[in-house]
Amino acid sequence: MGEQHWQKRWKTIIDKLDVVPDDAAAQRLLNTLTCPETTTVLGFVNAHAMNLVVADAEYCAALSAADVLLRDGSGMSLLYRRLGLEPGLNMNGTDFIPRLMAAYRGRRVAFWGTQHPYLGQAVQRSESLFGVVPVSVHDGFASVDSYLALAREQQPELIVLGMGMPKQEAVAARLAATGRPCLIVCGGAILDFLGGKVSRAPRWLRRLGGEWAYRLLCEPKRLFKRYVVGNPLFLLRSLLFGKAAVSARRAV
Repeated sequence: MGEQHWQKRWKTIIDKLDVVPDDAAAQRLLNTLTCPETTTVLGFVNAHAMNLVVADAEYCAALSAADVLLRDGSGMSLLYRRLGLEPGLNMNGTDFIPRLMAAYRGRRVAFWGTQHPYLGQAVQRSESLFGVVPVSVHDGFASVDSYLALAREQQPELIVLGMGMPKQEAVAARLAATGRPCLIVCGGAILDFLGGKVSRAPRWLRRLGGEWAYRLLCEPKRLFKRYVVGNPLFLLRSLLFGKAAVSARRAV
């Protein structure tokens, strides 16, 4: 793909991102997401997502169609600073989605993603920790039509998708077309974390923005391409994108 095209896609996503400046703003966002008046899609954008956007136009369209997009990870913080923008809080889904589920205590939740036994363990833990009411539990390998049927039948108030990119964003976009009040969360590996398949990095490493390195150490084969290949590509593209943005500002 030509340089101009991928930069247009990056600009589309960056323009759509919601920067959350502080804890008070995060709480306001949380309050808004607990009372959706129509189908609302919440997505997260990290360096991996930006790399996928480059080569996948359909994914770019599905991601940018989300109602709320949040910055996730240290890579996106670097990109923001490269553009002369304040990145705000790191709104990674692994921390924010449990807060959301806690706010949905006593309400109907669908869990779609990953596979058993981790899916079942994630549901049990969510019931115990957050008091949610699971009404639909399904792995992440079904057809989109299967999830649409489950949504019609069970009418969950919250849908947690743990299918990974780009499938979860495609499913979320189709679900959003139904228009029924519901929050749909593109949760990536959240069900794997809750189900015990994947462990979190130590808190000190998370504060330094190094959780990706911990995940790579734990799953080197699966995540080699994403991090060892993907991170340098993202950094290179960030430099090129930042340079283009600076040139465009000077030309105005």
